Amino acid sequence: MSQNASPPAALTIAGSDSGGAAGLQADLRTFLTCGVHGLVAVTAVTVQNTLGVHDRSDIPARIVAGQIEAVAADMGMQAAKTGMLASAEIIEAVAEACDRAEIGRDSKVPFVVDPVAASMHGHPLFDAAGLAALRDLLLPRAAVITPNLDEVRLLTGIEVTDRGGMHDAAVALKELGPKYVLVKSGHLTSDPECVDLLYDGREFVELPGPRFSTPHTHGAGDAMASALTAGLARGMPVPEAARFGKWFVSNAVANSYPMGAKVGPVSAFWRLAPEDR
Repeated sequence: MSQNASPPAALTIAGSDSGGAAGLQADLRTFLTCGVHGLVAVTAVTVQNTLGVHDRSDIPARIVAGQIEAVAADMGMQAAKTGMLASAEIIEAVAEACDRAEIGRDSKVPFVVDPVAASMHGHPLFDAAGLAALRDLLLPRAAVITPNLDEVRLLTGIEVTDRGGMHDAAVALKELGPKYVLVKSGHLTSDPECVDLLYDGREFVELPGPRFSTPHTHGAGDAMASALTAGLARGMPVPEAARFGKWFVSNAVANSYPMGAKVGPVSAFWRLAPEDR
């Protein structure tokens, strides 16, 4: 790419993390270090640090939808993803705006749904109506969904305790309508490896990786989903983009660092070139 050529662009529809570890901040730095221009539709502003989420203000649904449509109409994008969506009303507005912007599983812009339902501290991020809207409105529109095991349980009722359970969960999630399911295994701490599972309704593909001995994993799920989205924006097919996301997040966790009193963030610094002084 020449210095003045436009890079591919990807949109994140997500909440803001004041601690900078997760949410749209994690998405944007992942997009940047993966060679993709980041576009944003902010859904909520959280008051949080490594000790927890202390407060939150949701953005009006019409403003969320307006952000999506504004950047789609003027700047365009090659892929889009969701993170925290805050409420059923926002989810409904996002679904309608994505349809108008031709973002979706069978549309020109592939759509990654990271079904963020709770913070890493266990705080619920929306109520039963929001969970139902996520399941009914967004999952069928997704090219890929990227749940962790807690989100698998909320969406399907399946409590995954081993790799076999991940296969069962992937089948149940595929029945909810997405084109691909990527079940993330980071929370399966009994497994010495971290083997994620991609499923398209016919074939299971394992994405193996090391399990690192570190408590600093804040933003890992966001980083993987946004790296996958960046891969799609760069023209990769879904299986290749999923492997790209796995490669990115494995390195991000390997290079994570402490910050604050509890769980520190995964790192994107490993992707930066050394400074030439």
